[in-house]
Amino acid sequence: MDFNEYQKTASRTATFEGKVGEYKLMYLCLGLAGESGEVIEKIKHVIRDQDGVMSEEKRQGIKNELGDVLWYLSQLARACDLSFDDVARANIEKLADRHKRGVIKSEGDSR
Repeated sequence: MDFNEYQKTASRTATFEGKVGEYKLMYLCLGLAGESGEVIEKIKHVIRDQDGVMSEEKRQGIKNELGDVLWYLSQLARACDLSFDDVARANIEKLADRHKRGVIKSEGDSR
């Protein structure tokens, strides 16, 4: 499955259709933050409770939460009229350029 196919298929389960502007963006950003927090919590539990050793059950839980993060990312891109393929491609190109110039570990957006 490619990113655009995922984005289109994921949009079938969007419950914010008909909402506009600020509401849609706020809903998607809050959802993304919440789901990202759930990934972080699951990782925290692996570190705290399992000394960093990930069981298959924990791995599946993290996979599920990462899927939710992916859904919100895809729909936020859609709300911004961005192709998910284009977002992914631009990120790879940006990182490759930073790596080539030796600034991958630097700080700031414009490096």
